[in-house]
Amino acid sequence: MITVVNGDTHRRVRGARVTLWRRHDLTDRHGVAVIRVPWRRPLHVSVRARGYSGRSVYEEFQAYRKVTIRIYRPELQWPVYGASAKRTQAQTHIALRPPFKAVWSTAVGGLIEFPAVVWNGNAYIGNARGTIRALSMRNGAVRWRHDTPHGKMASSPAIVGNDVLYHGMNGAVYVLDRATGKLLWHRYVGSPIESSPLVRHGVDFFGAWDGRLYALDLRTRRLRWVRNLGAKITSSAAIAGSRLFIGDYAGRIWALDPRTGRTRWVRSVNGRVYGTPAVLDGRVFVPSSTGNSMTAFSTTGRYLWRVNTGAYVYSSPAAWGGRVFFGSYNGVFYSVSARNGRVLWQIGTGGPISGAAVVVDGVAYAGSFAHRIYGVDARSGRVLVRFPHGHYVPVSGNGGRLLFHGYGALFGMEPQMRHHRHHKRHHVRKVR
Repeated sequence: MITVVNGDTHRRVRGARVTLWRRHDLTDRHGVAVIRVPWRRPLHVSVRARGYSGRSVYEEFQAYRKVTIRIYRPELQWPVYGASAKRTQAQTHIALRPPFKAVWSTAVGGLIEFPAVVWNGNAYIGNARGTIRALSMRNGAVRWRHDTPHGKMASSPAIVGNDVLYHGMNGAVYVLDRATGKLLWHRYVGSPIESSPLVRHGVDFFGAWDGRLYALDLRTRRLRWVRNLGAKITSSAAIAGSRLFIGDYAGRIWALDPRTGRTRWVRSVNGRVYGTPAVLDGRVFVPSSTGNSMTAFSTTGRYLWRVNTGAYVYSSPAAWGGRVFFGSYNGVFYSVSARNGRVLWQIGTGGPISGAAVVVDGVAYAGSFAHRIYGVDARSGRVLVRFPHGHYVPVSGNGGRLLFHGYGALFGMEPQMRHHRHHKRHHVRKVR
């Protein structure tokens, strides 16, 4: 008897095709398939279901003839920094709203500057010391740990098939086995990398401190192309359609052809671009740290608007629902119109905001140096969450739990009213 369960929501999956010893069955309305085999022996079990990633596991079946297998919907995962290749920082499929309760917490041995990515029941998180950990989303237990030799880290990893890909401040690209954390291979480019990976058609796009933009073929482990943009790059790349967008320390936003690296257009903002642009609905939103602003262009390069905050804007923006969300070193969390830049609401957080804004299920999140994470109703501006731990990035997660990011610890969070998410009252409360 094989019971098939959605690994995020814990609901049983009906109609999944289970294959065992060249025999097949479909799970019933209770998520159970029954397959008769002539003797007890270890066997491989394969599960396929519409809308889910397929899974094959090795089961003993010798002491007990009943097993449970968890499968996952790809759209409920968080495989890259920014949630998608457009770096919108908005996960539009996860349906988890406050109030939340903390179900586990795990220290990760150092500062968390960039968020965890999540895939099929595990979170993968790097700290500033260059240590990567795989954590169980169920209980926060550490599945494995990998230490970067002589390296620090200032970016998120990415999930690429069965691998974990990440960039080091020692100028190297690393590929680990997702199941074990074993180092499979690495390649040096010679300059510190702060860009988080962005993989399209097997090619990793990233910038480095030497001002170069790299396109590394992960299959051949060779560079497809390199472009010297002429100024330090800490921004991560974003891709929408046939254009790759990235900012640099000369205060420029570049639009390039991802196949060749050829320039489509380049425009200037009023200061360094430290953070990552977000692309949505034909617009690209660009943060400027020393320019103290958020600037919008059309994806064809036309200037649209600018919002000045009077303080550094390191925060990468989140774009969702016709709005752009970002923080500033003045301690204010902003929501502005994506169409014209008009400020729709602003919330004081008590400390500078440096990390990216994030939107999940209509709630916009920001972390601040006041050691708080704020969750704000994205449309009304009403504060729903004041979490007493935070620093840089606020949130990632999957369809079952969100991850709140403290200074050096991750917190697994569940809604307190999981089965009543449409209840009209949303209480503001602190979760300790």
